[in-house]
Amino acid sequence: MNTPTPIEKTQTKLISKKKSEPPRLYQVVLLNDDFTPMDFVTRLLIQIFNMDELRANQIMLEIHHFGQAICGVYPREIAEMKVSQVLHLAHQEEHPLHCVFELAI
Repeated sequence: MNTPTPIEKTQTKLISKKKSEPPRLYQVVLLNDDFTPMDFVTRLLIQIFNMDELRANQIMLEIHHFGQAICGVYPREIAEMKVSQVLHLAHQEEHPLHCVFELAI
């Protein structure tokens, strides 16, 4: 009878490990308010989300007209950091701008 040796059992276990899933992604969303200046939102999009001026203006107008816009999609830790940066900068300049992140669809 051929019973597997301890080394053969270990090798079998190492080979059969599961594939890891890619990290879940989260979208960072800026919400409109009636007080934060549009130029501040554009500057924030350029500074924090690394957008060029044209793209930043398009997103700012989407926020203005539709009440919110997705600014980027990131792994959770980066999404949290972006939200924190937005809220910190808005607070520093005394604007009520709000930003959230949610699971991307």
